[in-house]
Amino acid sequence: MSDARRAQGRAVPSGRLSRLARMGSMTAGVAGNMALGGVAQLGRGQRPNWRDLMLTPGNVNRVARQLSQMRGAAMKIGQLVSMDTGDVLPPELAQIMARVREDADFMPPAQLKKVLAANWHAGWLRDFAQFDVRPIAAASIGQVHRARLKDGRTLAIKVQYPGVARSIDSDVANVGALIRMSGLLPQGFALDPYLADAAAQLHEETDYLREAEQMRRFGSLLQGTAGFVVPQVHDALSTGQILAMDFIDSVPIEEVAHLDQADRDDVAARLMRLTLRELFEFGLMQTDPNFANYRFEPHSKDIVLLDFGATRPLDPQVVAQYGALMRAGLADDGPAMEAAARAIGFITADVAPRHVTRIMAMMRHVFEALRVPLFDFTDETLSRRMQAEGEALARDGFIPPVVPIDVLFAQRKFGGMFLLGARLRARLPLAQMCAEAIGG
Repeated sequence: MSDARRAQGRAVPSGRLSRLARMGSMTAGVAGNMALGGVAQLGRGQRPNWRDLMLTPGNVNRVARQLSQMRGAAMKIGQLVSMDTGDVLPPELAQIMARVREDADFMPPAQLKKVLAANWHAGWLRDFAQFDVRPIAAASIGQVHRARLKDGRTLAIKVQYPGVARSIDSDVANVGALIRMSGLLPQGFALDPYLADAAAQLHEETDYLREAEQMRRFGSLLQGTAGFVVPQVHDALSTGQILAMDFIDSVPIEEVAHLDQADRDDVAARLMRLTLRELFEFGLMQTDPNFANYRFEPHSKDIVLLDFGATRPLDPQVVAQYGALMRAGLADDGPAMEAAARAIGFITADVAPRHVTRIMAMMRHVFEALRVPLFDFTDETLSRRMQAEGEALARDGFIPPVVPIDVLFAQRKFGGMFLLGARLRARLPLAQMCAEAIGG
């Protein structure tokens, strides 16, 4: 979630027709800008470069502004695209969406009160000693308010934007049309399966009772594990559209970057070990690695875990395949690595032999980097090399195969953890941590 103090109050368009009209207006505006730019280039005797025309500052601002105002699935897809993992979509499209992450507007008080009145009993305000109508955080699906009950307990109240749940399918379809219109996808790339999986995931995320259950489940799994705090759910005030939980005074996880090396490494190690436990021990993963979902208590040095809407069980077969890949990579066993990569779906029968060779070389580079005693997340050598190799694959006509959704979300989670490790300037014994997680 973004810091709502930098945003502004703007009513969420809740009707399907109004959301469709806004998306259509945005798409038409982008297309119009591209057409005008193309005509201008033709007038100068140049062949239009549609990729550059799509990425003009005017179009970037238009898309970011409209998605921030619409919120819901339209904005969520923008956030997913901008995660910078580079696994699915090209970096140019991520540039268009990157601003959306921090620009969420929030509901004005009048609209907020309508949502609360529809979910709580009449006279609900009398239950509170204080209820701050300006949110402390705002994101794609809902916003969070701080409130104090008459008995003195302080709660964080997450309120879902009206209309976002019933508009998911149309929003996703419209954003998919915008992505296709951009011309930034490789020819033949299968976008539809990813859009379908994204829609299914978003339908789950809008069920706040489901999220409450996942929060309780994670709290139970981490019971007895020092260094983590999971807020407790306040059931009496929670509904399908409202999630009430303990408010835990904390700071953004990025502030850990100001601590000394030992503390930075400790926080990063806890989060990386938790990710490995989610994959190999729990079989249950919180798949949204947005930095805002992790906070830090300076006095206790505990990590506060938030937002369990994107939590999903993992297919045991996928877990076993990841274990096989990690075991083969740490042992530098090339044939076993390729077999595991094929089992997971990174390589299929349709992938050309020259592309297989390049993909396997990339995997060996990754594990070679991980096998050092301390992996330095600030060293950009690996990321630059992987980016260059990925761009070379794209230029050579490689089309990424469709991977199972569990694989896609696991990759996204690991990518997010590496980004956070870089932000904290951490140094970790990753090979040792991975070996411990897979029991070898």
